[in-house]
Amino acid sequence: MTYALVRPNLLDLRTFAAAAGLHPDLARRLVALGILEASCDAYGDWWFAPGQLAVAARIQRLRAGLGLNYAAVGLVLDLLDRITELEAALRRAQRAGG
Repeated sequence: MTYALVRPNLLDLRTFAAAAGLHPDLARRLVALGILEASCDAYGDWWFAPGQLAVAARIQRLRAGLGLNYAAVGLVLDLLDRITELEAALRRAQRAGG
């Protein structure tokens, strides 16, 4: 039996950057800032889940729309995610109690 070594549904750095409209160096920087998530394989190649394209688009909208630097964008993304979690918890609590 043989096993294919594949990375299902993952995008390499160049493909991800092109699809996201980012320079590969900027994609690396956003990973370093913790704003984007990527995995690194044994060869040092970076791989991105397709869902990170939506995150990259959100980053670009926040940066362009609010004129924030990338560190501030990371903070805003964290706060927006937390708001989403709290709203979902509130909805669950209202369904359980009502």
